[in-house]
Amino acid sequence: MKIHSFPRGGISFDDPTVPPRDSSTIAFLPALSVIPLAQHAGVPARPTVAAGDLVREGMLIGRSQGPFSANVHATVPGRVIREVSWKNAEGRICDALLIRMGGGFELLGKKETAYSWADLSPHELMRLITEFGIVEMDGAGRPIASVLNYEKTGKRDQSLVVRCVFDDPWLASDYALCRERLKEVVEGSVIAARTGRLNRIVFAVSHRERDLGRKLLSEAASYKIPSSLVITGSRYPQHNQREMELALRIYEKREGILLGSVVILGPATLAAICDAVKLRKPVLDRYVTVGGSAVKNPRVMKVRIGTRIGEVFAECGGFVDKPKRMATGSPFLGRAVIDLDEPVIKTTYAVFAVLGGQAVESRARNCIGCGECRAVCPIGLDPEELFKQMRPFRNGDASGPPGPSVECHGCGCCELVCPSRLPLSQVIAGEDSYAG
Repeated sequence: MKIHSFPRGGISFDDPTVPPRDSSTIAFLPALSVIPLAQHAGVPARPTVAAGDLVREGMLIGRSQGPFSANVHATVPGRVIREVSWKNAEGRICDALLIRMGGGFELLGKKETAYSWADLSPHELMRLITEFGIVEMDGAGRPIASVLNYEKTGKRDQSLVVRCVFDDPWLASDYALCRERLKEVVEGSVIAARTGRLNRIVFAVSHRERDLGRKLLSEAASYKIPSSLVITGSRYPQHNQREMELALRIYEKREGILLGSVVILGPATLAAICDAVKLRKPVLDRYVTVGGSAVKNPRVMKVRIGTRIGEVFAECGGFVDKPKRMATGSPFLGRAVIDLDEPVIKTTYAVFAVLGGQAVESRARNCIGCGECRAVCPIGLDPEELFKQMRPFRNGDASGPPGPSVECHGCGCCELVCPSRLPLSQVIAGEDSYAG
């Protein structure tokens, strides 16, 4: 099969500090869970319980507050100790409920009841997805109800794209989930397509994982919806929205298949949709890639939402030495973490900790004009020039540009190849106060 990719830039890389992706382990249940009321793109959910209340596993504890908000559920049974607040690395105030585990589990270890959904209308499917607080399990965490409603444009041709593209090694958690929950990923994609009235499913899979793609397509054959397989390149940032759509349009032109508008969802999101509709279950846990040069035994783990990342690192043997930097997500697009008590949430697909000597942390001060950043930019920008323009602006110089570049989508390719280790994409996007 032909390989379809975006036309320019990008990088190929491996990271030896990423754990093996062929299997996962189940993390211990946390004695204390920190359940944030904002695990989604919109405003925080409104708490429906208070300190001293007993909660059940899977119980609603936070109600959504608008179109981009989502319901929040207790992931363990126990008692609400108090509501807590903290400021994250970006200065955002986070509110959460602290739950001390206790009592019996209603879902864990019990035989799950599978409900038939074949006769449910799109409206009924949407209600279940909304009720159980399903969001995109990567990125900003847009509620799936908002994503699918937005795509109901009445157009004749619309497609769901199942994104199984592993251009970033830190997506090992998604790969492990695809291997272990392949049937749920496919069933979730069929449910999502029906909910959003999408008339085709496209499995987009990296060329190194062709066998996985064939298995997905074979599983989908039992459902009465047209399905096809697209083999993509493995250059980062192939899984990004823009680069994925470029590859799909190339496929569309080459194969003569009209995809129309597309909705792109990852495997973790689709498995969560399946659980919500088929098992009537909210997101209680998720697969997380745990690694980095500071971690003794990196691994992919299935972690309960609300588990503090310090406990996750501890289950991997702790640190070989004091980490210089900790973050959630990929080193490319990760969000810095300053406190080991910060919890795993619905959108946490990776956590990592690196030592001070790692290249990503040692930054020189001057650009040497090598042009490597221009060569890898997938949208053809000149990161060197934009960085120089943004630098005085970030330092408060009124003669600087009016704001961050709106074209840059912050993929981080330029930062990885920069021999001077300049924070190019962060400064260009207006996220770094670097003064060089």
